[in-house]
Amino acid sequence: MRFGRDKVRRFDDRVIALFSRYGHRLHRISLGTIFIWFGLLKPFGHKTTTSLLAHTVYWGNPESVVPVLGWWEVAIGITMLVRPLLRVSLLLLLVRLPGTLLAFILLPDICFRHIPFVPTPEGQYLIKDLILIFAAIAIVGSVRDEEPRHRLH
Repeated sequence: MRFGRDKVRRFDDRVIALFSRYGHRLHRISLGTIFIWFGLLKPFGHKTTTSLLAHTVYWGNPESVVPVLGWWEVAIGITMLVRPLLRVSLLLLLVRLPGTLLAFILLPDICFRHIPFVPTPEGQYLIKDLILIFAAIAIVGSVRDEEPRHRLH
């Protein structure tokens, strides 16, 4: 019985070491890819829920704001993929975050069927946006964890 546990433990140690070594990098790459992918949909005319965000911004018409938001997301994605630019992605994310939150405040009837526990599909999309934004902020917050260890502080 002990032999089986030791084998499982060694396998578990290998898997954890693998995840530890590559987890942040894969997470960062997946987030960057998602921001680029979803961002590119907007300037190329594919309707997404970001048009909801465009209606919460009062300094432009949605037809102009949606492509700008899309390119902004592409910029977030690119800066997530290029590790030296991670700190830039944090700035871009922090500028984007209020727009997402604003939609919940200004358009609650569009975001929720029953406030606050039953979101509409648009509200679900915005909640997903929040999760992606906070996940990206967590990745950027670990930028020093991925830096080479030989650097002096």
